Amino acid sequence: MKQQSQNALALAQWLEKQPGVERVYHPGLKSHPQHALAMRQQKAGGAIVSFVLKGGKKAAFKLINQTKLCSITANLGDTRTTITNPATTTHCRVSPEARKAAGITDGLVRIAVGLENINDLKIDLIDGLKK
Repeated sequence: MKQQSQNALALAQWLEKQPGVERVYHPGLKSHPQHALAMRQQKAGGAIVSFVLKGGKKAAFKLINQTKLCSITANLGDTRTTITNPATTTHCRVSPEARKAAGITDGLVRIAVGLENINDLKIDLIDGLKK
């Protein structure tokens, strides 16, 4: 878990610098609204990174479909990195209004970061992030 959390934070920091990314959510980021609370309650910040892509659902599907290393699934408990679009998977039965209130937009992508080399994960995502 420690390695997965370190990978997740490194990936989140990298994603914040990508031009096609609108917003990144990871409690280890200082930009996260509950960063201070998370750092008091957690040691590592966790292995989940969520981010909103400019371009909505179309951009999210482009990114997800171009990955080769990331496994496309809604599973969160694995040592392999998984990727999903919550609006069309885990939260597809939630009303659009409730998803919006929870911040689950069509362009939201969730990655459960695994034990792969962080540079390999970045390479896997880079083509899908290009406009």
